[in-house]
Amino acid sequence: MPKCDVLVIGSLNADLVVRAPRFPQPGETISGDDLHTIPGGKGANQAVAAARQGASVAMLGRVGKDNFGDFLLENLKQNQVDVSNIQRDDASTGTAIIVVDANGQNSIVLSAGANGHVSFADVDRGSDLNPSLILLQLEIPTPTVLHAAQFAKANGARVILNPAPAQTLPDDLIRLADFIIPNETELSLLTGLEVKDIASAEAAAKALLKRGAENVIVTLGSKGALVVSNTQVIHVDTYKIDVVDTTAAGDAFIGGFAASLLRGLELKDAVRHANACGALAATKFGAQPSLPTKDEVETFMSLREQ
Repeated sequence: MPKCDVLVIGSLNADLVVRAPRFPQPGETISGDDLHTIPGGKGANQAVAAARQGASVAMLGRVGKDNFGDFLLENLKQNQVDVSNIQRDDASTGTAIIVVDANGQNSIVLSAGANGHVSFADVDRGSDLNPSLILLQLEIPTPTVLHAAQFAKANGARVILNPAPAQTLPDDLIRLADFIIPNETELSLLTGLEVKDIASAEAAAKALLKRGAENVIVTLGSKGALVVSNTQVIHVDTYKIDVVDTTAAGDAFIGGFAASLLRGLELKDAVRHANACGALAATKFGAQPSLPTKDEVETFMSLREQ
């Protein structure tokens, strides 16, 4: 029997967040609001996002033997995420320096720290978890991500790959993912094609299909999401909201999508639910504090669809 529905293999970061009226120019100093320390990291964000949508979730990764590491582990436990496969490393815990402007857009600088040490052996320790889905991102070494995808296939698990932060990827990894979920910037970098609207997103997604991708779901912000496979192209509108902070909105989408797949929703309905998760996350400040619960999403969707 599986010990978890979802295994997230990825990063854990302490996010150091400050609001500012705008992003500073090179060489410029501007004043911002108070500094906030918030649990983050794409891996941990997606783990919490899926857990809050009702999935049974385990996290596999590394943190340092420092106060940030304690902080991140305790937060995951409070969100009912299994942390037994998170190693403590001699390196410092990963951190992200995040500036959020007056429009809710963010600019992020990552320091990988212990995330850069996640190894093949770490991945192999998760073999007894027997998950249905494995979620992967790119804030740990790419060879480890590829090994994790191979590990997933060897253990009968489906793979959701979020190719972020944006970088080029080997075709072997693209072929192993059941679902690749990039945003417009990430898709453009993956394919070398400009992505500026729905039509260009479809063309770029089809370029990934030619490299062996099975399903590509492009998150388009206020334009919703585009599902592209060899058999269908579906555009799913999102929900209009007042944006406060887009940090972790994409992670909310992926966690919500994973939980929806596990509940057996059709692909279009799973994406619609994921859109609602991402929209709600953008209405709150911070990464993991912004991630909605299943009840919040269902209430939001029912009110918007009356």
